Amino acid sequence: MDALIYSAMAGAERALKAQQVRANNLANAGTTGFRADMETAAHQAVQGYGYDARHMARIDADAVQTRSGTLAPTGRELDAAIVGEGLFAVAYGDGEAYTRAGAFTLDAEGQLQLDGRAVLGEGGPIVLPATNHIEIAADGTVLVLPEGTQEMQVIDRLKLVKPEPGALRKNEVGLLVGRDGGPLPPSDEVQVRGGYLEGSNVSPIEEMVATLQINRDFEMQMKLFKAADEMAANGNRLLRE
Repeated sequence: MDALIYSAMAGAERALKAQQVRANNLANAGTTGFRADMETAAHQAVQGYGYDARHMARIDADAVQTRSGTLAPTGRELDAAIVGEGLFAVAYGDGEAYTRAGAFTLDAEGQLQLDGRAVLGEGGPIVLPATNHIEIAADGTVLVLPEGTQEMQVIDRLKLVKPEPGALRKNEVGLLVGRDGGPLPPSDEVQVRGGYLEGSNVSPIEEMVATLQINRDFEMQMKLFKAADEMAANGNRLLRE
């Protein structure tokens, strides 16, 4: 009887955690460059003597949906969006992390930043001189028109990476990092569109449908749990009699 209780309890726990993942996706449906989380589950045996037939669900919520979001023009010089597959690289701690967000800014020293983190180029953090105009080319090259000049000059090239979908996970602040923890190599295949931003790749309809299904799963697990409890109670009453 307790094996059924384990199954019902594990299923209910999985449904609750899956609902948290879906709720977080819906909350970020309007976040620029957000990548939807995908909840996956696998079974794991309960440790200990006599528990061979008991299994629990192990929830893994670090898989990332890699489909592209919708590109929207902004006309802003420092905005950029990746066309197709690829990621921008930003400094994070002693290493680097990756993102699809491209609403870049400049700090007081002219360093290109994203949410307070340095945007990385082929030579490290990108620093721009005083300029009248900035362009981000399709290959990620950053060009500026310095004050007092008439010709655009190349400053650096954005570090763009194109990893395999399964090679990424989200870290504690929501940035993407390699599963092995090391930096990813740059790719010449990634294309960029300046003056655009990419929206979230969350589909609100898909998330709502999945949430409804999860609610039904949870209700079913609770019915199983109640049935197991009633069967155990009836068995105990028979033993007493």
